[in-house]
Amino acid sequence: MNPHVIPGRLRRRLIAIAMSASVAVVLFAAPAAQAQTKRVVKEGQSSALGRTVLTTNKGRTLYSLSAETKGRFYCTAECLSSWRPLIVPAGTKPTGPVKLGTVKRPNGKLQVTYKGRPLYSFYGDTRSGEANGEGLKDVGTWHAATVAQASPPPPPAPEAPPPYPY
Repeated sequence: MNPHVIPGRLRRRLIAIAMSASVAVVLFAAPAAQAQTKRVVKEGQSSALGRTVLTTNKGRTLYSLSAETKGRFYCTAECLSSWRPLIVPAGTKPTGPVKLGTVKRPNGKLQVTYKGRPLYSFYGDTRSGEANGEGLKDVGTWHAATVAQASPPPPPAPEAPPPYPY
């Protein structure tokens, strides 16, 4: 018998094993791809601002600092005792009701961004709906991350009067 020739029955078993392994790889790879996204932001009503704002999953208002643009960070060191960066693990794509991104902080961690600005929560907000950090001035001004309100639908057109008054 030629050692390089695999008998039919063994060949079919090897093919079945290879196909099973391929299916297993596909099935286990799909959940891994889904695990790379994480919902980290919600929308909520700020009673203090009377607007819809972005919040953490726990309902705390999220803010951005006006001076922090294009990957430049001013909130470091002591600033971080009052303002907590919204961080995600490396390889995670943050999701929410709006388009989000990430930027690498000076310490190498990934911070969530909205419209290119890093997002923070404020230690002075203790309940949902509060916006105690709104308008605080530092090297820039802190503002709640607000969501554009949808325009109300236009009022219905008035009905035309009948052509004959009688």
